[in-house]
Amino acid sequence: MKPNGKPVDEVTGTETTGHSWDGISELNNPLPRWWLYLFYATIVFAVVYWVLFPSWPLLTRGTTGVLGWSSRGMLIDEMATVAAARADFDNKIADLSFADINNDPALADYAIRSGASAFKIVCTQCHGSAAQGSQEYGYPNLSDDDWLWGGTLEDIFFTVSHGIRNEEDPDARFSEMPAYGALDMLSRDEIRDVANTVRSLSGLDHDQAAAERGRETFETQCAACHGTDGEGSIDVGAPALNDAIWLYGSDLDQIVAQINNPRMGQMPPWSERFDEATRKKLTLYVHSLGGGQ
Repeated sequence: MKPNGKPVDEVTGTETTGHSWDGISELNNPLPRWWLYLFYATIVFAVVYWVLFPSWPLLTRGTTGVLGWSSRGMLIDEMATVAAARADFDNKIADLSFADINNDPALADYAIRSGASAFKIVCTQCHGSAAQGSQEYGYPNLSDDDWLWGGTLEDIFFTVSHGIRNEEDPDARFSEMPAYGALDMLSRDEIRDVANTVRSLSGLDHDQAAAERGRETFETQCAACHGTDGEGSIDVGAPALNDAIWLYGSDLDQIVAQINNPRMGQMPPWSERFDEATRKKLTLYVHSLGGGQ
């Protein structure tokens, strides 16, 4: 034991804390100087950080720090920097025709890549991440060559800008299929016969006798929009009925349901949310998926 009365470990000669467990004493070794200085430095760093940066939460807001820095402000600055870097490209896209854009490989590549980003933000919820659409909900596939309202760059741009069957834009594309069953325009048997006629147009299995009976009804009630041979019409957004692409399904019962009380999708106009350059980029991306005319 030292003169000061503190116990000393006999083996090492080191002062102990006086604590002992099962005959094992706890040595009172001092902390390494480097560790102690580092600990003090972290305290100083923390105090300086509290002063300079947002750190302490208050009732309605937090302390802002003398530098006025915030992660939101940093994001805004970074986005502004990116927007400034893109401004030249976007201005060119807004001013040029689609033909001129496509004649500039660098500009066209930028437009398609940027359009893909915009597509992921506002279009994938309905059309899918790969633009494959959804037959269950009637969202068109944008990667095939079957277009309700036309697949040229100009047609797609108009659809993107004004939408379909919405009330916000007076220039929205609009067409309406009569509810032949719900409005008692056709009987159940007539609807089923027409459904068999529709299936026959695309070579699907059908009741031949029913298809023949429904042919006259098809010509008087359906051909005006869908065409005599079911080729469809982009002028009124009437889908082709003589191919293998079906918006709401090709089963007999699905076709009967559509004739009886048709589902008709809507699309919002994007002209108010997106500028012309962004809508052109969206158009070029959709057109590049492989189905553009």
